Amino acid sequence: MEVSSTEPSRRPGACAVVPVVNVSALFHARSAQRDVTDAAILEAAGNSGFLSIVGLPASVPIGCAARADLLRIFRLEKSVLQALWRRKFAPCNRNVYRGWFPVQPGNLTSKEGIDMGADVAYGPGVTDANDPLREPTPLPAETLLPKWRSAIATYYTAMDEVCAALMQSIARSLGLEERFFDSAFHRGLSTLRLLRYPVRTAEELTRCAEPGVWVSHAGARHHVIGAAHADSGFMTLLAQDGVPGLQARARDGRWVDVPPDDRALALNFGQVLERWSRGRIKATEHRVLGTGQERFSIPFFYEARADAEISPLPIDDAGSFEPFLFGDYLWERIINFVEFRGMETMRKPLRGGPAAPRR
Repeated sequence: MEVSSTEPSRRPGACAVVPVVNVSALFHARSAQRDVTDAAILEAAGNSGFLSIVGLPASVPIGCAARADLLRIFRLEKSVLQALWRRKFAPCNRNVYRGWFPVQPGNLTSKEGIDMGADVAYGPGVTDANDPLREPTPLPAETLLPKWRSAIATYYTAMDEVCAALMQSIARSLGLEERFFDSAFHRGLSTLRLLRYPVRTAEELTRCAEPGVWVSHAGARHHVIGAAHADSGFMTLLAQDGVPGLQARARDGRWVDVPPDDRALALNFGQVLERWSRGRIKATEHRVLGTGQERFSIPFFYEARADAEISPLPIDDAGSFEPFLFGDYLWERIINFVEFRGMETMRKPLRGGPAAPRR
């Protein structure tokens, strides 16, 4: 059900479905409707931690055609994609953090895809060869995918702008100046990821070395293709391809389906934003179940600069947590994910001291 100015607020803890919020008012001057939208976003962020947003500007390229345009990269020959592999998978390649990761059989998560940074939209000025988090993104030649780079840049920029509007909404709801968060994300580490989840065969599932590959949901047995986790950063926008399987864990522990919808983007929040907001915003655990169908998705992870200091908000006790640099925290967290394991020593922290706080 879509949240509107006439819909009553949901009772905390009672969310049995992922709320839908029309965010069109965020892209216009202040109005009563924008205030209602701000309140709806904060309520969903603090209750379910997951929502679907609709009413995006026409300039935001969502829908089947826009998604298919970006996913053309999966049609390329394996030899072409191997040139984009991260160094973990191709030791001769220079890229450490950005680039392609292949399917790694035997793990709970079964996916392949590419991680792209801000340089795909804003050029080499946002890169830094001394920091893997800011390295250039390896991309296929323009001749192999005509106009694909332009489509990627347009999509990245649009997601960046939508996330900025959402962060300004959150700032207003928390009683902060609406641009309070803007500087932390200027020239940030946001990642555009294109993902493919192949169909898991019975033989491959049998070989899976990790426990928990089979789960029970709604009285049926399902296998996992995306392990349960909470995102590490601030917020994630996700375009889905119409194939179900994404689920969010409700406050009461139940798994709730996040329906794929061409007119919507799924929105969830990360652990740093939960920490920064002193728990007013929830980082929600989510997972992906296999359906016997190939699945594609396009997440956009809105991330701050590597050197952005995360410290207590002006509305909170200055000693509520020890400040930390986002880049150091991000590196410490991502190495727990299957596609980054083994990369622990490939980046030096910008600041020494205690490890960044966990949930």
